[in-house]
Amino acid sequence: MRPRPGEVLHFSEDPHIERFEPHVAATAQQPEAYVWAVDSARAPDYWFPRQCPRAMAWVRPGTTAADRERICGPGGGDRVHAIEYGWLEALRTTRLYAYRFAADDFRPFREHAHVCEVTVVPLGPPEPVGDLVECHARAGIQLRLLPNLWAFWDAVIAGTMGFSGIRLRNALPRGDLR
Repeated sequence: MRPRPGEVLHFSEDPHIERFEPHVAATAQQPEAYVWAVDSARAPDYWFPRQCPRAMAWVRPGTTAADRERICGPGGGDRVHAIEYGWLEALRTTRLYAYRFAADDFRPFREHAHVCEVTVVPLGPPEPVGDLVECHARAGIQLRLLPNLWAFWDAVIAGTMGFSGIRLRNALPRGDLR
């Protein structure tokens, strides 16, 4: 599930949102109130249950061949997403919805998102995203299950690949292999 040209998406487990009001997220690092959305390149970052911790890495200009091999592995494509085993059932069963918005109503925010500072109404009803594992497969994104995210995360951030970590505060503690 990706936005069409001229659109951005907001993903939610709630299929009943009629209007999006700017707010300051509990985890926000800035004081401004926003409505958040993503473009096509960053949509896969949100093909997960909302609270699921995930570590993601992708090849970008400047990524070394050694880092690509080290993180993605042989035949591993250009992007890998990792979650902990404890989140697999939620990944399989969560119903996720995509809300479409006109991209013109939003502005880029750093490298990872688009924001709007006024109330916005979706272009139509929310669309079910479908099977989240299948979304990854169709996009050619490696989906890894790990006992603990931290060793992978440490390897990713020490290299030359692009990366993002979302909800890492919900990951198991370092060294915990439950």
